[in-house]
Amino acid sequence: MDVVLRQGEAPRDYALREPVGSGGPLVVRSPWDGHEVGSIATARPEELDAVLERAAAAFELWRWTPSWKRYQILHRVSELITERREEIARLIAAEAAKPLKDARVEAARAASTWRWAAEESKRTMGELVEMGAEEIGQGRFGWTIREPLGVIVAISPFNFPINLVSHKVAPALAAANVVVLKPASATPLTALYLIGLLDEAGLPEDVVQVVVGAGGSIGTPLVKDARVAMVTFTGSPAVGQQIAADAGMKRVTLELGSNSATIIEADADLELAVQRIVAGGFAYSGQTCISVQRVIADRAVYGQVVLELAERVAALRTGDPQDEATDVSALIDDKESERVRAWVQEALDLGARLETGGPQADGGLLPMVLTNVTRDMKVCSREVFGPVVSVLEARDLCDAIEIANDSDYGLQTGVFTSDLNKALYAARRLEVGGVMINEVPTFRVDHMPYGGKKLSGMGREGLKYAIAEMTELKMVAVREIEWCPRP
Repeated sequence: MDVVLRQGEAPRDYALREPVGSGGPLVVRSPWDGHEVGSIATARPEELDAVLERAAAAFELWRWTPSWKRYQILHRVSELITERREEIARLIAAEAAKPLKDARVEAARAASTWRWAAEESKRTMGELVEMGAEEIGQGRFGWTIREPLGVIVAISPFNFPINLVSHKVAPALAAANVVVLKPASATPLTALYLIGLLDEAGLPEDVVQVVVGAGGSIGTPLVKDARVAMVTFTGSPAVGQQIAADAGMKRVTLELGSNSATIIEADADLELAVQRIVAGGFAYSGQTCISVQRVIADRAVYGQVVLELAERVAALRTGDPQDEATDVSALIDDKESERVRAWVQEALDLGARLETGGPQADGGLLPMVLTNVTRDMKVCSREVFGPVVSVLEARDLCDAIEIANDSDYGLQTGVFTSDLNKALYAARRLEVGGVMINEVPTFRVDHMPYGGKKLSGMGREGLKYAIAEMTELKMVAVREIEWCPRP
């Protein structure tokens, strides 16, 4: 398939898997300059029945594939991603406007995700159960088996077009499930490139199928279909709640939004904290669910944090995502840029102060630091998903924890302190799925458990933990038959 990575450049031939469907073409455009990156077919609702029939048939074969064979395929995918990291990174930069330096990191992480999936494919066993721990169980032994669920529908977002697809597809395959993948309409090309690598690695036909289209016409019928055993979704809380309602008795994993907080205590290493907040708050223009959105600084260091943070953020370079020097580029579309502009203006009208950056006349957004904010402002209470960080002042650690917990979300929180007691106390009291000590909430390694509380979702990703979500436990108990008299 011809792909244009940069406006004015000649098309390049990319080995993308063709999606299933004969519907009208979806034109993928660069969020940076609007040029056409590529065009693919969409699926019609009436074509989904055949997709699910093929998936069910493929499952009956794939489920019995031995783990050594699954390991070989998944490990080869990891190798192929590593070999083609630069090609993948430039495709991500083209269709998602993710700066090249960040796109390369994502591609490397995707290789790690598939490598971990390959390893975990050899460990999808259950465990021995000590039946004799109860009197009624004596003379018996038992064990559990982990069995694949079947057809899994994976719905992925635009912001990590290869790694978040990987976090859904890789553990599903490792556990011997089959997948119907619906990638984000804004960034389907990278997903199709990845599935092309699965073909190259030797994955049997129809074990993974890709459909592209609007959520209402394609996603909803898939979620409701009785042939689907599980839905794994990353996206907004509103859509996630609707999916949970539509799924009925299916297994559901939801990785939703956040307005992640970072607490800075007076005894923290401020240089480290500010450096990591800049990285965690503005990588990919803040379009990450665990992006730093709220900084809660102790009153003793609040002024210094604001000063140093504003200075570092002002030095970030905004521009073409294909430029090696670019730190921040365009948001995914004009609608999102307009929403962020409106939220920032609302905050300013209510008394917030802009320390650096701001909306530009051409519609762009320079990275922003806001102070004098209140908790009920949208820039604090809701998920900005843009290049905006707000700094709030706390009286002490207890006040900081209370501010951090005053949220409808609960994904991850960062805490910077040199006091172990404070760190442990905060880790126990923060109402989130993950607490990162002397690190920002944006930190994630791909094999750790990852997920949230409240409106941030339910279930866990991270290969071992995702496989647990994507399998069913079966108990086997055997009664021992006496052959020889006991002494």
